[in-house]
Amino acid sequence: MKLCRFNDNRLGLVQGDQVLDVTSALEALPAYRYPLPRTDQLIEHLDMLKPRIVEAAKSAKSLPLSQVSFLPPVANPGKVVAAPVNYKAHLEESRADVEINHNRQVIEIQTIGLFLKSTSSIVGASEGVTITFDDRRNDHEIELVAIIGKPARNVSKEDALNYVAGYCIGLDMTIRGPEERSLRKSLDTFTVLGPWMVTADEFGEPSGQQMVLTVNNEPRQNANTKDLIMSVRDLISWGSTFYTLQPGDILMTGTPEGVNRVVRGDTIHATIDKIGAMSVKVK
Repeated sequence: MKLCRFNDNRLGLVQGDQVLDVTSALEALPAYRYPLPRTDQLIEHLDMLKPRIVEAAKSAKSLPLSQVSFLPPVANPGKVVAAPVNYKAHLEESRADVEINHNRQVIEIQTIGLFLKSTSSIVGASEGVTITFDDRRNDHEIELVAIIGKPARNVSKEDALNYVAGYCIGLDMTIRGPEERSLRKSLDTFTVLGPWMVTADEFGEPSGQQMVLTVNNEPRQNANTKDLIMSVRDLISWGSTFYTLQPGDILMTGTPEGVNRVVRGDTIHATIDKIGAMSVKVK
């Protein structure tokens, strides 16, 4: 099942080149009063909603993919957990490029650990990336994103994938400079998620998925998730020892080699096996 959020917070079921408007299925969600839950309600109740989505699709209005505006597939993630230098070739290029490392030692992920990005940096594919510091290098970073589906605390690697609701494409945009990662990667629009979420039962095993990124049709990144230093299973298990992962939390699994600069006017095209592709404008 491919689920998207589109236009004015509509819920869509993606089938081929069409989006079926299944927003009516959301009427089954519980009503809430202040204080609101710290989880994304669509993701938390996804198993309950799936049969209602299938039923709503039978009479749903259909729209071409080309005519909808894609929002991030998760509306209210509690946190964005990110994995730095999680591909060996990217670790090596980061150590070799002074514009990336700014004369600082680039430490292995097993030592430096995970980091958090601000949820205010999240946008959908159609919203695009906004460059605010033109005098600095702004880089693209394609990543496979796992969306957490239920509370995960101290989970084993063997059981880790059972806590995933689905997967999407992520762009972990970053400004190069001397500041901490979380600051340089948390600007508005610097976490692009989309174009939709593929549920875990349809996506299957996250290892072995090819990812490709081009800028203005120029090849930049081309790698496979089998080359992750820490796998999706590893990241979920490890991350859950530090904090409880909640439904709707975003896990960005790391970018491969080939990161480079984008400027205003560029178009980033990102593709990952079993998910699809998204084009993102740089403004």
